[in-house]
Amino acid sequence: MNHFARLGLHVLIIAAFCYFAYLMLLITIQYLPANPDVAFLVTKDADIKTSFYLVAFFTHVYTSIFVLLFGFLQFSQWLRLRYRKVHKNIGKAYVGIVLVCAAPSGLVMGYFGNGGFYSQISFCMLAILWFYFTLTAFNKARGGKFAAHRNYMILSYALTLSAISLRLFKWIIIQTIALPPMDTYRIVVWLGWLFNLFVALLVIRRKGTHAKA
Repeated sequence: MNHFARLGLHVLIIAAFCYFAYLMLLITIQYLPANPDVAFLVTKDADIKTSFYLVAFFTHVYTSIFVLLFGFLQFSQWLRLRYRKVHKNIGKAYVGIVLVCAAPSGLVMGYFGNGGFYSQISFCMLAILWFYFTLTAFNKARGGKFAAHRNYMILSYALTLSAISLRLFKWIIIQTIALPPMDTYRIVVWLGWLFNLFVALLVIRRKGTHAKA
């Protein structure tokens, strides 16, 4: 890939990220100030009576935009090479938010997830793997194993992006296939993160092949 093609790809990736981050920001703003009677929470009438569900929900929603941004910045080669301390601090912020706030709250939400048992299993697996990949990425960096650190960060951020891909796949299915809403939901809760994980593994394999070459 020549210089101009690579530059065009980077611009396209940044533009796509900014667009989807903006959409996620709009979703977050719906819940400011904290209100249990808007948007998605309207479907959780029974669950919001459990106080810790609301705590988990708002924790998850309010941290999502920061996790998306900090994780995206971690893959900036320019930032990593020229401002290593900034790269390290942003990485610590990403890891801290995922491990302390986003993944644990996601696990609680997964337990109460819509769509029944199989949807709940999907959300809980997502939260557990997200926590594991992020923690392992952090430990690899501390141990100086930066190639492994990079790979686990790719896996971690792939699961972070499931917040976007889930909604994207939902839109695609609604536009192309006439399925009952709950059937669509049960599909995208798995597809939204398994597809990302598959792509992440392909990226890791490709980077490993180039490194050997």
